[in-house]
Amino acid sequence: MENNADSCRDFVKDVKRIIIKVGTAVVTRQDGRLAVGKLGALCEQIKELNILGYEVILVSSGAVGLGRQRLRYRKLIHSSFADLQKPQVELDGKACAAVGQSSLMATYDDLFSQLDVTSAQLLVTDNDFRDKDFRKQLSETVKSLLALKVIPIFNENDAVSTRKAPYEDSSGIFWDNDSLSALLALELKADLLILLSDVDGLYNGPPSDPHSKLIHTYIKEKHQNEITFGDKSRVGRGGMTAKVKASVHAADAGIPVIITSGNAAENLTKILQGQRIGTLFHKDAHKWVPSKEVDVREMAVAARDCSRRLQAVSSEERKQILLNIADALESRQKEIKIENEADVAAAQEAGYEKSLVARLIAGLANNIRIIANMEDPIGRVLKRTELAEGLILEKTSSPLGVLLIVFESRPDALVQIASLAIRSGNGLLLKGGKEAKRSNAILHKVITEAIPDTVGSKLIGLVTTRAEIPELLKLDDVIDLVIPRGSNKLVSDIKSSTKIPVLGHADGICHVYVDKSANLEMARQIVLDAKTDYPAGCNAMETLLVHKDLVEKGWLNSITVDLRSEGVTLYGGQKASSLLNIPLARSLHHDAHTDSIVTEDHEVADVFLRRVDSAAVFHNASTRFSDGARFGLGAEVGISTSRIHARGPVGVDGLLTTRWILKGSGQVVDGDKAVSYTHRDLTTT
Repeated sequence: MENNADSCRDFVKDVKRIIIKVGTAVVTRQDGRLAVGKLGALCEQIKELNILGYEVILVSSGAVGLGRQRLRYRKLIHSSFADLQKPQVELDGKACAAVGQSSLMATYDDLFSQLDVTSAQLLVTDNDFRDKDFRKQLSETVKSLLALKVIPIFNENDAVSTRKAPYEDSSGIFWDNDSLSALLALELKADLLILLSDVDGLYNGPPSDPHSKLIHTYIKEKHQNEITFGDKSRVGRGGMTAKVKASVHAADAGIPVIITSGNAAENLTKILQGQRIGTLFHKDAHKWVPSKEVDVREMAVAARDCSRRLQAVSSEERKQILLNIADALESRQKEIKIENEADVAAAQEAGYEKSLVARLIAGLANNIRIIANMEDPIGRVLKRTELAEGLILEKTSSPLGVLLIVFESRPDALVQIASLAIRSGNGLLLKGGKEAKRSNAILHKVITEAIPDTVGSKLIGLVTTRAEIPELLKLDDVIDLVIPRGSNKLVSDIKSSTKIPVLGHADGICHVYVDKSANLEMARQIVLDAKTDYPAGCNAMETLLVHKDLVEKGWLNSITVDLRSEGVTLYGGQKASSLLNIPLARSLHHDAHTDSIVTEDHEVADVFLRRVDSAAVFHNASTRFSDGARFGLGAEVGISTSRIHARGPVGVDGLLTTRWILKGSGQVVDGDKAVSYTHRDLTTT
């Protein structure tokens, strides 16, 4: 189960000074030549950060590898055939470093110059850092360069290093550019260290192993004994082992570190937007994981236990919980808005459809108060029967138990669902879309903090990863109902993956049929509203059916012009496609969601209302009315097109089942000889 560390990347909002270390595997190609394209993209990202006011310091490897490639080439073109037959002597690493460093810096200077950015070279050795005056002067020089918007580029001066084997020796103050980066982060008081590699981050096994998983947040106490490292870098001297060691060192000193891929576009920008990129090392990471991680079964069982405590409190107490939640949402509106806006910005950046991110959190508190003030749905006597004298049977409303709601996007759905669950006395597990992750987290926090200890905040659990859904769908002994809210694929996938009853709609197709006797202006308004009021809604019209007589009257042509002017793309059935010269629809679905007829002929309307077998059937009204709030249900957990249990918009009543309560005075059956049955209906008395 994911820990809370993902939500703790908020530290990036306070970042000013960044050190970026680029590994040899990022700087060079497989053949040892410079990867100019990747370096160019990196320089463009650094320029953008510079413009945004960040102070960027670069630590770049690659000089030795680049120098080795150039010297090998020089040696090759100056060698005779006989020379090539002799055993080849490995090139001197210091010579490679000297040759490669000039080429590396020339490339950086050229790339940055084209972006109107100035860079500066700073070569250091580990012995330099033994000198207190050097360290002071280094800090002052870097400070001056950053004030001038110059990018300092560090590298170890391997050409003059005094270590006997600088590529093997791990003694000294630093021993590779990963440890140099960590040292510089401390010396120059950086706010963030980013180590760019040729993989996406730290895995719990070799990245080439398909079973290895990316570790999003490194917890030393948890991961240090679990990780199996793969091969070292193909060209550099460090590899992931060196990066982890340097990252732990810097993080322990209070500097956050992220290991991520230098090959992925815009990774630097995404990190500073707070996105979960790569592997995070942070001194407080151990605080973000509960001492005992809760698995999905424990979460579900806890929700069930809390729901039973919720059912045990009075109706007035349940009402007060909802009123407290409404007040909390209003008092923390600014906090909620910040998180929601962050989600919207991130989703737009990621290119999600506008319909997934344009929903505003508004009016939620009022909807909760409407639900709170409804008649208590729990324990209502639906039928009361006298079975025999002194033997009374009652059929009463009762909570279902534990609900699992999987919904895509729409953070306002979380509030609606939670309020309905509380009013109906049910425990709740929620899994929202990643597009609204931050909104869902803050809303869940606000709601659960308003639930008293007598009930327990674990009444509502928030599932944070998609990977947990398959495990939850196996818990048919704890979870009583699954309600998927989202795409046809989401609903279909869940229905095929669980034994738990599923309440939902698949295609969710809505039709509007315009009869020949329709008021044509009314029909126009209904059709346009049904399609364009909110096209992403499941109650939006997908199919328009028109009586053939309206083709001759020109109304069909008129409405197609109106729809196109609203940006609607039209597809037709066999007749309409040919008649209107529009593309043929690949398929025509008819999932029974909401269907509406527009007609002035009441006999035709009555036939339609009686015989169309949909969850909701309307006469002279837009399909957009098929909504729990508009039906006066306060809110809805979803819309069901099934015929068992609930159908149509599902409010509080759809989250209830029934129980039979029998009150006697010592009666026994004794082969039905001991009682005289009356079966008298007492419901209305």
